[in-house]
Amino acid sequence: MIVLVGAPLITERQMKKITAEISAKDKKFAKVIDAHPLCTIGRNSNPVPHFESLVESVISQQLAVKAADTIFGRVKSAAGGRIIPARIAQLSESEMRSAGVSGAKHKTIQGLAAAALNKEINFNKLHEVESDEEIFTQLTNLWGIGPWTVDMFMMHQLGRLDIWPTGDLGVRRGWEKIYKLPEEISPKDLELKGEKFRPYRSVVAWYCWRALS
Repeated sequence: MIVLVGAPLITERQMKKITAEISAKDKKFAKVIDAHPLCTIGRNSNPVPHFESLVESVISQQLAVKAADTIFGRVKSAAGGRIIPARIAQLSESEMRSAGVSGAKHKTIQGLAAAALNKEINFNKLHEVESDEEIFTQLTNLWGIGPWTVDMFMMHQLGRLDIWPTGDLGVRRGWEKIYKLPEEISPKDLELKGEKFRPYRSVVAWYCWRALS
């Protein structure tokens, strides 16, 4: 059975309060927040199943959005229109490659399917796990699932508000633009800079992306 997260986790009113707190802490971010729409993290009213979201994240790694969407569509078609573990497990590497999936990504996606079918991870109930660290550990123990994939999953799928994806190039470039930095900031330095924004670093990251648009 496929379980979907229900109504939005964060209301519009709650998000406005969160962005107000961030603006009060940092005037530079206040300008970015005022210039862009309200953050959508935790407000997805039509989420896809967690397993499908992770497969899409793996496919999207290091690809432009349009290319990733095209490949994901091909994989979904090859799986009979449903991205579920049993159907993904039946897809051969040649079928996945024909859809545009690399050998490494095929191995990662098959690992996700195996973890679901072997009941190693209950993907349908990941949103019930309160600890971000526990989710991070469970998923990164799988071959090919790295910090970036898990960060994106926890932010956009689970709506976790305090994820700080310092390994994401867009977040770093956005931060540099907001603060008009003369040099690139390292993930380690950005990790420290983000401390003052706890427990809403996901929202800060979202506005770093918006700053580049």
